[in-house]
Amino acid sequence: MSIPVEERPRRATGMVAASLRIFELSLGEMLWSRRTIFMGLVVGLPVLLALVIRLFELTGASGVRVNNMAVDGPAVFGLIIWAFFLRFSIPVLGVFYGTSLIADEVEDKTITYLFSRPIAREAVLFGKYLAYLACTVLVVLPSITLVWILLIPMGGSLGANFIDLVKDLVIVVVGLAVYGAVFAFIGAKFKRPLLVGLVFVFGWEQVILAFPGYLKQFTVAYYLQGLVPHAMPNDSFASMVQAIFREIPPLGTSLLSLGLIEVVFLYFAARIVANREYVLDQ
Repeated sequence: MSIPVEERPRRATGMVAASLRIFELSLGEMLWSRRTIFMGLVVGLPVLLALVIRLFELTGASGVRVNNMAVDGPAVFGLIIWAFFLRFSIPVLGVFYGTSLIADEVEDKTITYLFSRPIAREAVLFGKYLAYLACTVLVVLPSITLVWILLIPMGGSLGANFIDLVKDLVIVVVGLAVYGAVFAFIGAKFKRPLLVGLVFVFGWEQVILAFPGYLKQFTVAYYLQGLVPHAMPNDSFASMVQAIFREIPPLGTSLLSLGLIEVVFLYFAARIVANREYVLDQ
């Protein structure tokens, strides 16, 4: 006997529409959360540093030199992008946001409410991941732009260096996206995801990159380095620092590997969320 149409269970909302709905609900919560205040403090540090350097330069102390090499605005900006944002801020933000995408819902005991809606479980992860990406981009990119405006006029031209700024912004977005995917998987897989994520960022990646060998190919930072050298003038102090991590992959390899990492980790994170039974502690 056929079931009348009106009695049939309502079909789940499409994946894209459901993900966008979760995105809308999550973005506001993330923007007004304590994590965003923390993020603002983190990315505000290079702005403050750039302001101090610029004021120091405007007072007449323009010939800043390190080991008899001039340190001009573009070189300092390249160093900040590479050392502060890509090697520190972006991984840290990925840890604190990515691992919490599902873990916060479990801790707040709201995960069952989300899963009771007529949407695919995977849409919850995808929507919250998009909200994380939008939130971090809205805070981090303006900070980088302010640093660029403050530093580039010290020996450089805003117009001549604008393309490099666009490249740097794209690299930062790529870093946020890939680290977010990795830590979304960690947040879905492990019981203590924040601890695992911090060990990965400050343990595994920092140690492995300092040693020769193939193991560095199992880090995100290794492939991000392949996107950065355009911001590092060869005669600058920044290039001296980067020389510590001289081995970098080709641009094409970096882009392909980063894209593969993001897709694979997001896929497995979604599968875990879809199949895992969440038992909430009373």
